[in-house]
Amino acid sequence: MFLNGTAMAGQQDHRAIAGARFVGPARTAPRYRFLAVRDEFPGLVPVDDGGRSIDGELYELSEALLFEGLLPHEPAELELGSVELDDGQVVHAMLLQPDRLRAGDRVVDIAELGGWRAYREHPTERPEGLGPGPHLGVAPTCTVLGDPDGTTDVLTPEALDLVAVMSRVHDHTRRGLLERRAERAARFAAGERPGLSPETAWIRAGDWHVRAAPADLTDRRCEITGPSERKMMIGALNSGARVFMTDIEDSLSPGWANVIDAQRNIRDVADRTITFERPDGTVDRLQETIATLCVRPRGLHMVERHVTVDGRSPGASLFDVTLAAFHSAARFAVRGSGLYLYLPKLEGRHEAEWWDAVLADLERRLALPYASIRVTVLIETILASHEMDEILHALRDRIVGLNAGRWDYIFSVIKKFGHDPAHVLPDRGQVTMTVPFMAAYAERLVAVCHARGAHAIGGMSAFIPNRRNPEVTERALAAVRADKEREAGLGYDGTWVAHPDLVPVATEVFDRALGGAPNQLGVRPPVPNDVGPLLATAVPGGAVTAAGVRNNVSVALQYLEAWLAGRGAVAIYDLMEDAATAEISRSQLWQWVLHRVALDDGTVVTAALVEAEIDAELARLTAEGLDRGRLEVAADLVRRVALSTVLPDFLTLVAERHLA
Repeated sequence: MFLNGTAMAGQQDHRAIAGARFVGPARTAPRYRFLAVRDEFPGLVPVDDGGRSIDGELYELSEALLFEGLLPHEPAELELGSVELDDGQVVHAMLLQPDRLRAGDRVVDIAELGGWRAYREHPTERPEGLGPGPHLGVAPTCTVLGDPDGTTDVLTPEALDLVAVMSRVHDHTRRGLLERRAERAARFAAGERPGLSPETAWIRAGDWHVRAAPADLTDRRCEITGPSERKMMIGALNSGARVFMTDIEDSLSPGWANVIDAQRNIRDVADRTITFERPDGTVDRLQETIATLCVRPRGLHMVERHVTVDGRSPGASLFDVTLAAFHSAARFAVRGSGLYLYLPKLEGRHEAEWWDAVLADLERRLALPYASIRVTVLIETILASHEMDEILHALRDRIVGLNAGRWDYIFSVIKKFGHDPAHVLPDRGQVTMTVPFMAAYAERLVAVCHARGAHAIGGMSAFIPNRRNPEVTERALAAVRADKEREAGLGYDGTWVAHPDLVPVATEVFDRALGGAPNQLGVRPPVPNDVGPLLATAVPGGAVTAAGVRNNVSVALQYLEAWLAGRGAVAIYDLMEDAATAEISRSQLWQWVLHRVALDDGTVVTAALVEAEIDAELARLTAEGLDRGRLEVAADLVRRVALSTVLPDFLTLVAERHLA
């Protein structure tokens, strides 16, 4: 907790945090104004421009001391939120809510004085007031820009009020984290490389463990994943898997109707009332025993463009989680479960700290028990793989495990180090989990998780069966079985599959590995001290081929054509593709063009060559019956995200303006 006012040492309300551990002096990032109200107390106000760094003190508070000791003493004009410190940490702090100021209140900007103490100790140097409260801001308002038809049961006034306040006190910090991502990416482009941080050596060397998993997440031997669509959710929940990860992220096309339906469907699962009526009149319902539901919200990089708070689109992650908590957390709790999340695309510990602050705040506002919202974090960026201990530590009261998100991981390697010819990757099909850098990542995840008492969950093989083609099905089952045997042999506690027909295969493999145990937490491989292998991306015998170029173009086009039609998980060439695999396809094309990579036949990959492949594939797919209009939009998008000089961060950010 960052304190900068009346609860600091020597101030009148310091007794409210008696028993807290003083960590040390601290300073915010230069993103805030610091205002004194009525000469009684100060408050931070996040700003986009003209902000300053504010000095204060950092304390470690228990949840009881924070919520029952400090907050009841705080003025009504202050609201608990999150702030970013100058070293990147994200912590709780009290933020001033200008709309709560009264007309005539004297408000003074005291940042230049050095903070609250200087203001109190030198009254003759106090600056002039800024005027009454209404000059500083208005109440947070949440405006719905999307079609309101069919949304009123989800976007209730109370739900929108919660979205508004959560956005006002946490979204500024999210945007600051994205700025830090960009700054770090620029340093990587200039040659810097990640490593184990000396600043967090105490975390890696410490003797600590995460909190034990809840009963319904103790056994995760087989998890099935899929978009938050009603029919698919019922099938997945009834599939026999232990856990179902319902996705509002990479496998859901984030059109307005899909996003709202996702929240409605999650709520109906919590109530056990979800149904789906087929065209023939038969109705799909939940069985008596179903998988435990986990929700994957959208990542920090996305915004919900159909809504504004104070005139700005809020972070999609905040929007998704706030609505899920508002509608479903208490419903899950009544049934002995809870709101469980899969957190995507984290790049390090500070983003984990932000999530912890957000979830603790949601629990407080909704009268949920502290740390009842449990999480699993996807380690799907090369940077997060260097901070697994730190991510677990930041979320230690609520985290259950880490997942090896292999497809986004490969994409992140290209995105962060794609300018370096030493990190050019071969055809996607050659970048398997057994190549050295992917194997190092998979092995490290198990070692770190089990040292801390956290589950290690394996990733998803893209192979899927085809019920109309026994040969394809046999090949898929064999590939998935081999993948799961590899994971089980490494000590993973469970794994992901993408299709109900693969649940028996994965379950049988892990049944053998686990014996009568619910997990493999007792398997404790040593944690490697050397993270060099994570960056040793050379693939022995790897090559870039004409078929690889053609496949990347085809997958990107076919996926985007389906995504534009509202489908985020698509079977292409007997593989399950989502936004992550499409990201690999387009980023590889970009990298190969950038470095003028020679194909195995000697042909050099150029923009012209890729353009020719796009034109040829566009004609072929049109002849096969795909929608010509959507294909042309998809082709334009592929050119923009694969052939630009600078690789766009995420293709979905470029493409989403085409969705309703």
